[in-house]
Amino acid sequence: MIGRHKDKVVGSIAEALAPLKDGMTILVGGFGLSGNPEALIKGVVERGVKDLTLVSNNAGNLGKGLATWLEAGIVSRVICSYIGGNEALHKAMGSGAVKVEMTPQGTLAERMRAAGAGIPAFYTPTGAHTAISEGGLPVLYNADGSVKKFSEKKEIRSFNGRDYVLEPAIRGDFAIVKAWKGDRYGNLVYRHTAMNFNPMMATAAAITIAEVEELVDVGQIDPDHVHTPGIFVHRIFQGERYEKRIERRTTRSA
Repeated sequence: MIGRHKDKVVGSIAEALAPLKDGMTILVGGFGLSGNPEALIKGVVERGVKDLTLVSNNAGNLGKGLATWLEAGIVSRVICSYIGGNEALHKAMGSGAVKVEMTPQGTLAERMRAAGAGIPAFYTPTGAHTAISEGGLPVLYNADGSVKKFSEKKEIRSFNGRDYVLEPAIRGDFAIVKAWKGDRYGNLVYRHTAMNFNPMMATAAAITIAEVEELVDVGQIDPDHVHTPGIFVHRIFQGERYEKRIERRTTRSA
């Protein structure tokens, strides 16, 4: 311990995930299969928890990433902005095994940013007078394909002649994020697509665990280059053997 700072490095994934329990809400960084905390995603399955509420952009894809959680049956609810080709989520929705709340992508990011800033809710014009505000989402699909609604209409107010829908902040019990580089105090630097949901998720949970490609000593990261200050990070470790996954490979002949 040095002053108010402390070494947050943990020796294993199991140690990092020790506080995770059944029924928790967990925020998971990444966009598709890019910027995923791969080791932590695998570690959650190995921990054997269940009944999780998962908050992520699209809950995995092509049977990889967070799709492994759906296949393992450890998720009961998903808050996301895109389903796309995630066959595991389509099946879970269709069977009624998982409740899905669809949220516009920018709204999803802002709901977590708001939580990190201590803002309980905010108004946005996105989704006003659509299924998002009228009680059509989230939805649960019955076995026959019909839709069972289980949400309430959201409040709408007019500001300067434009209607806005009230969206609640999303705060997690846990956040697992992926960064390019981090130091022993938890200061993080992201690269490229990992800059998507990871920074705001890191601020919006009671416990944030950072998985980094490169772990450096304190002082080796320029303070001006820090994206997530260490005050938001509770545990950090260095991952290894990352895959550079391509979701849709498109080529052309010469």
